[in-house]
Amino acid sequence: MTTSENVSTEDVSTENVSTDAGDARITWHPGRKPWAVLALGHGAGGGIEARDLQALAGALPAHGVSVALVEQPWRVAGKKVAPAPKTLDTGWRGLWPALAAPGLPVIAGGRSAGARVACRTGKELGATAVLALSFPLHPPGKPEKSRADELLSTGLPTLVVQGGSDPFGKPEEFPEGDFRLAEVPYGDHGFAVPKRAPVTPERTLGLIVEDVTSWAASLREC
Repeated sequence: MTTSENVSTEDVSTENVSTDAGDARITWHPGRKPWAVLALGHGAGGGIEARDLQALAGALPAHGVSVALVEQPWRVAGKKVAPAPKTLDTGWRGLWPALAAPGLPVIAGGRSAGARVACRTGKELGATAVLALSFPLHPPGKPEKSRADELLSTGLPTLVVQGGSDPFGKPEEFPEGDFRLAEVPYGDHGFAVPKRAPVTPERTLGLIVEDVTSWAASLREC
């Protein structure tokens, strides 16, 4: 069950949603003649201000994809530490009716911990696809603690966008599976690149937007 309150500023609106894990928040960036919704959850160490999430929210609406930036209840409550995965999934499930309310196909997505939530719950909630930004394949330095099963069991078209130097899992560490992997050269877990890298931070974000835009367009063609 959800309750909502909309506050509009130009084309962007904020919707507060009550879930069994607490009050969550969705910031809507409406698409131009929208044909789909891309729901993006944040990671365990930050919020929707993440550069990749903001870049996608700024670019995808022009391509007909409404972007919903989702803030989990723990973040809305001002807590510093994310709860257990089960609680994150509960919050996401409670948000889903609001995400599906426009009546459009919903792509479940997120970065890091948010990507894991999307992978675990996408199919059961009726998502059309999954977008995993900086999927944390394993804790840094502990490749034996793999989370590959979450990624491999989505049962949906899945795109992973991964930094080439991500300590949570470099592209070459990912197993073969029914998903597409797009590498962001030199990028770390937050897609930051070294100062001496032959690619600028602006170009890095551009690559992410290009990869996601192209993949989303391919979903529409299916």
